[in-house]
Amino acid sequence: MTINEIQDEIIDTFSSFDDWMDRYALLIEEGNSLPKLDEKDKTEQNLIDGCQSKVWFTAELQHNEKGQSIVIYHGDSDAVLVRGIVALLIRVLSGHTPKEIADAELYFIDDIQLREHLSPTRSNGLSAMLKQMRLFALAYLAVGKD
Repeated sequence: MTINEIQDEIIDTFSSFDDWMDRYALLIEEGNSLPKLDEKDKTEQNLIDGCQSKVWFTAELQHNEKGQSIVIYHGDSDAVLVRGIVALLIRVLSGHTPKEIADAELYFIDDIQLREHLSPTRSNGLSAMLKQMRLFALAYLAVGKD
């Protein structure tokens, strides 16, 4: 699936809930489905600056069945709601080429009204997570791993 198809799927799922308590429950459920990050990856180097809670991200370059270089993200948080946000971001961006990630317009965040239902510090953390994910992709592009 493309990044936009995944975003549209998330928008459809979240749109079926009017109440934000239900949407928060869905976010927590997303976080619970996220594989735990290996403890060896929970380092200062992988910690995202600007987040209220602790959030870690790693990225690795793999090759898909077409031989394209794709970025695989792993992440975790010590806060259940933030873990759900991490899970959504990974679901949208992981498994795509560095160029696709760098060029992606992530409209699902505004469409599901996620940012406006987060505290200012959590919203800043979301921006910091997105920035780090894009930086990983741009680093792979810079070394010609597109």
